[in-house]
Amino acid sequence: MHLAFALFLAFLAYPAFKKSPRKHIPILDWAMAIVAAGCAFYVFWFSREISGSAREGLPTQTQIWVGVVGLVLMLEAARRALGPALTIVGSIFLAYSYFGTGWLIPDLIAHEGRSFDAIINTQWLSTEGVFGIPLGVSTAFVFLFVLFGALLDKAGAGNYFIQLAFAGLGHLRGGPAKAAVVGSGATGLISGSSIANVVTTGTFTIPLMKRVGFTSEKAGAVEVSSSVNGQIMPPVMGAAAFLMVEFVGISYLEVIKHAFIPAIISYIALIYIVHLEALRNGIPALGKGGSLLVMLGKVALGFVVAGAVFYGVILGVNGLRAAAPALSAPIILAALAVIYLACLWVASRREDLEMDDPNSEVVKLPKMNEVFPTGLHYLLPIVILVWFLMVERQSPSKSAYFAVLSMLFIILSQRPIKAMLRGEGDFMSHMRAGVADLIEGMIAGARNMIGIAVATGAAGIIVATVTRTPIGTELAGLVELLSMGNLFLMLVLVGFFSLVLGLGLPTTANYIVVSSLMATVVVTLGASEGLIVPLIAAHLFVFYFGLMADVTPPVGLASFAAAAVSGGDPIKTGFTAFFYSLRTLALPFLFIYNPTLILYGVDLGTTAGILQAVFIFCIATFAMLLFAAATQGYFLARSKLWESAALLLVAFTLFVPNFWLDRIQPPFEELPGERFEEVLANAAPGAELRLYVEGPDFNTGEPRSTTLVLNVDDTPPGQRLQGTGLFLLPSEDGVAMDEPMFGTPYQEKLADFDFYADQQVQLVSVAREADRLPQQIFYIPALLLLGMVILLQRRRQTQPAF
Repeated sequence: MHLAFALFLAFLAYPAFKKSPRKHIPILDWAMAIVAAGCAFYVFWFSREISGSAREGLPTQTQIWVGVVGLVLMLEAARRALGPALTIVGSIFLAYSYFGTGWLIPDLIAHEGRSFDAIINTQWLSTEGVFGIPLGVSTAFVFLFVLFGALLDKAGAGNYFIQLAFAGLGHLRGGPAKAAVVGSGATGLISGSSIANVVTTGTFTIPLMKRVGFTSEKAGAVEVSSSVNGQIMPPVMGAAAFLMVEFVGISYLEVIKHAFIPAIISYIALIYIVHLEALRNGIPALGKGGSLLVMLGKVALGFVVAGAVFYGVILGVNGLRAAAPALSAPIILAALAVIYLACLWVASRREDLEMDDPNSEVVKLPKMNEVFPTGLHYLLPIVILVWFLMVERQSPSKSAYFAVLSMLFIILSQRPIKAMLRGEGDFMSHMRAGVADLIEGMIAGARNMIGIAVATGAAGIIVATVTRTPIGTELAGLVELLSMGNLFLMLVLVGFFSLVLGLGLPTTANYIVVSSLMATVVVTLGASEGLIVPLIAAHLFVFYFGLMADVTPPVGLASFAAAAVSGGDPIKTGFTAFFYSLRTLALPFLFIYNPTLILYGVDLGTTAGILQAVFIFCIATFAMLLFAAATQGYFLARSKLWESAALLLVAFTLFVPNFWLDRIQPPFEELPGERFEEVLANAAPGAELRLYVEGPDFNTGEPRSTTLVLNVDDTPPGQRLQGTGLFLLPSEDGVAMDEPMFGTPYQEKLADFDFYADQQVQLVSVAREADRLPQQIFYIPALLLLGMVILLQRRRQTQPAF
């Protein structure tokens, strides 16, 4: 049903060509809309017949023809709504499924080809292809969040957040650019498209940036960088967050936990890059100048106060539920109503916000004490969303449901209640205006969902092809061959492939494609080289690089959108935005080598875990600022080449201190496989062991290797081996392994080994954690080097650094 609506609207909302009529919908488009929706609706209406025929492997000719027409029209809808990229990629994957071999298909991923009927059955009539996990996530989660964002924007929250950003940052050097970063970040929280983000906030921020001295290209690049960054910002992450829940197999809260620190420090670094750009080019502040450090201090204080209040509310609600469980819900609702009315009363004391004209001769910066009170009620739905997600631990769909309900109430009631509080007449006209806002919000939500629903459906073609052909399993071999076993080169290749695969794709489809093809490659090849990469880190790695396709020329759709607003050169805008986005490209490498940056293994349920997370955040932020200064060639003054190199070295050491420690002291003590049982029995609960396994590949028979991680639990020492599900066969030649017990994690991880070949699978060695120095010891030489750079640059400094 979800896809049926999306296809129907796609043909009615998007003309076929540039020369197609805009004032009416051609008869052919009506026909295509009805037929496309009918093909999707057919799967729903005849689900019983399909389950008894197609899903048993025996589709009827009618079902095949419905599938053919549905696939063709869906690819056409994707072309209209999203451009040609996804249509071309989907068609290539369908052709690859059918032909299997050919002069364009490398032998490594060649196969005998699938029949036409089998492809249509998989892609349209089963739950593997178009109607698979991606479209299911779009149906269950994404639509509610997109609708929530559209209603929030139509109610006036979008303008409110932008005005807040300008009130808080406009008086700083390069203030409009900093406000563009924050405004785009706030919009990106609920946006599903970096291009839409550019167009929404850029029409206001780009002209203002140009007014204070930024070139057209740099103004566009700042907007592009901040808009693309909005796609890595929780809670929506361009809808990728909900897909990660399904693909990685962890909870939504875990996804948010892992994605939060990289997104925040990337935004802070972009604000700092804009600040350095303003310092380097002598761009003045609008009005009376202010201090960036003071502003950051106020923001930090605001977070602390808000956190304390939020924690107090949690304690109060829990106490109320314990004292009067039957009355707690009505009391909480009444309290929310009182808070809402109080916020509207405060807002009614001031004029409603109007968007300033950025092209006007005189730019008047809004004042925080005037802007902040006017939209306090817009924060309530966001608080409700966060409350249900973080405190009540409800599902994303249920949390979004309550947030949308609250937003519906606000958008209908805010105008008439404010009119009553102001003593204005004509109550019904304000009611009608509220209904008009609601209708516009629903239209915007539906229009924004067309592209996402079509994209998730079309991306299902890629997912089904990956699972039904060798490309999913053999791509790792191709990357390994090209990287020649070098782990860093392998990551570079995976990042490059992810960027190429993401060209021209919207965020949702982008993530589906790159994660389906490349995420397991990172995990598999990392394990074969002894680097254990958490699956969530691999998914974030390919997601970050896939998003860079929106920035990078020659495709860079977000850069073209920004250039259309700024009047600058789109290619130059794209290259500048790519240069600004280097910090976003560096982050994936850093959290692959140091997963604690994404709070992997950090327990936020304990005080020690929270303190560790705060420490990681502070160190990572400081390191990212130094990285930004190094890449911009400006710190306290213009940097010399060796000073930039020194700042990069300091930043790298702060991010990954274990890199240097591993050069001096190995992280693990390696022992022969024969001693595995002894090491396992003597290990303390909570210790981590690594098992190095070699054996023949199940598909090729060629030798392969991998590294398994075994976390020791509190099982009695004599029963630990049995609990792992591993079967060992000691002999004079070493320790052979039999196929692990079915249903254990190791059964899946060793599935690519052939346990029945002549050559046996061997447990070559076991490694236990070694006693060594704390990795933080390397902060000392790094900070000393930083101190030397500061001393040298202080002599050349001509203006305040912040």
